[in-house]
Amino acid sequence: MWTQFLRGLRSRGLDGVQLVVSDSHAGLVAAIETVFLGAAWQRCRVHFVRDVLAKVPKGSGEMVAATIRTIFAQADAEAVRTHLGTVASMLGRQFPQVEQMLVGASVDITAFADFPTGHWKKIWSTNLERLNREVKRRADVVQVFPNPAAWGGWRGRCWPRCTTSGR
Repeated sequence: MWTQFLRGLRSRGLDGVQLVVSDSHAGLVAAIETVFLGAAWQRCRVHFVRDVLAKVPKGSGEMVAATIRTIFAQADAEAVRTHLGTVASMLGRQFPQVEQMLVGASVDITAFADFPTGHWKKIWSTNLERLNREVKRRADVVQVFPNPAAWGGWRGRCWPRCTTSGR
């Protein structure tokens, strides 16, 4: 299914893909590797942190999430990867499973660091939930799209603002 979807995108002109950001759905990751040869894959940090938080007590979640976020606040690729090891070791004292998750996903959650730092904030996460909420909010106002052209026009006006405004 994912391979067919991605091949459809390629057949409609998508090429030159350097990086794909997604959750860690095994079928999607395999399709990305098959269809976009040579493209890097970045595991969405939001999804990764959610997976980690599912393994720690609720009372520790905020501290764990904040500590993991410091990985992404580093100035360069080397510092990102070094700090990931530091954070994994530090959290591992209290949460060994979190250390295993961080070490196991280290390549997946730091792929963004191989790109220019000016792009980092846009590529370390998919922010799909935010986009989906915005589409739903705006579609609820319209209620009904009378035809595909009306949906396409609305999407063309909304989508760029939803994906580039930083909201």
